Amino acid sequence: MELDAARAFLREHHHSVLVTTRAGGGVQTSPVVHTVGDDGRIRVSTREGAYKVRNLRRDPTASLCAFTDNFFGPWIQVDGRATIISLPEAMDLLVASYRMIAGEHEDWDEYRSAMQRDRRCIIAIDADRAGPDRSG
Repeated sequence: MELDAARAFLREHHHSVLVTTRAGGGVQTSPVVHTVGDDGRIRVSTREGAYKVRNLRRDPTASLCAFTDNFFGPWIQVDGRATIISLPEAMDLLVASYRMIAGEHEDWDEYRSAMQRDRRCIIAIDADRAGPDRSG
């Protein structure tokens, strides 16, 4: 599957499962909501202390399996390298991601305070592979 086609699917469908590698070598999965930035990077908002962040700081290999709201039907997997973007650099990306999914917040100052209080960060994935290329 072409990466541009994968990004188009990801822009339309925001539910996914993020897969990272645990310290012992096993996989850790997390249900997440993702967006795709204008730069083509896949973004996931999370907390600095989350296991997925710890895992990605140690091994930046990430896979994301995205599907429709109906769950059954079309889906894709993208693989790539992740970068953790922490506050304060992450704030504009957190705001942009919120807007992509939910529109305007009723109180952006409150939203920004909550992001700081919760120590939110952005996982940014540079996809280098996407699939499946066929079904069945």
